[in-house]
Amino acid sequence: MTSAPPVMILGCGRSGTSIFGELFDGLDRYVYRSEPSFDVVLAADYSLPQAFKVPRESDRHPARPGLSFPLDRFLEAAPNARLFWIVRNPLDAVCSLRVGIAQQWGHHPQPPDWKDWLARPLIAQCAHHWEFLNRAGYAQVSQRATLVRFEDMITDPRQYSDAICGELEIDPTANAAHLARWSRRVQNSNNNDFIEAKTSRDYSRPDHQVRIDRWRENLTNDEVAEIWGIAGETAQAMGYSAPVPGAG
Repeated sequence: MTSAPPVMILGCGRSGTSIFGELFDGLDRYVYRSEPSFDVVLAADYSLPQAFKVPRESDRHPARPGLSFPLDRFLEAAPNARLFWIVRNPLDAVCSLRVGIAQQWGHHPQPPDWKDWLARPLIAQCAHHWEFLNRAGYAQVSQRATLVRFEDMITDPRQYSDAICGELEIDPTANAAHLARWSRRVQNSNNNDFIEAKTSRDYSRPDHQVRIDRWRENLTNDEVAEIWGIAGETAQAMGYSAPVPGAG
């Protein structure tokens, strides 16, 4: 049996990286690790399918700004790796980023100029974080990464997971029970089936009913304009439309 390729899941925090990563925790024969040290990534047994979500930054393994690890070193260890970059509408992502960014810019990797933004409003700090990672980080992997969307995952998780299996040449029917369990967890609003990803729970705020278009519940029109002024160009390059004035 041919081993499924190694997988690296990347993206800005609070964009679905955690719940997307947990898709691999039980999929086929994958060994899944969330935010491992990069030493663990390098030492992994690649005779088995390995999946990682955003390795932690390390002074031992310096990276170019926008990524938390040196991409070339990872590809030396896993030359056939598949990379996925998940993106979320910046207006919704900023709403979710507030908890972590308010804690001394607790989301990683940090933009190199993050300290220069600490005097700016929290909303602006979050927008800068989203914009930098989805521009400078994604640019480093764009030639080989598959770009996937938070909104597609939330809207139809089973179709989304089947598409990921197709990318990796994994038979979804052989993993039907696992995919069904994962899909039931992925909800646009809280209900009895929704189970948040383990590593996301400390960053949640009970201030919204939905995940797609959450910004309409959380942001003023002035905040929407400020975010779009910072992140709009990158957002539009990634396929998001400018918000309609007055729709917040």
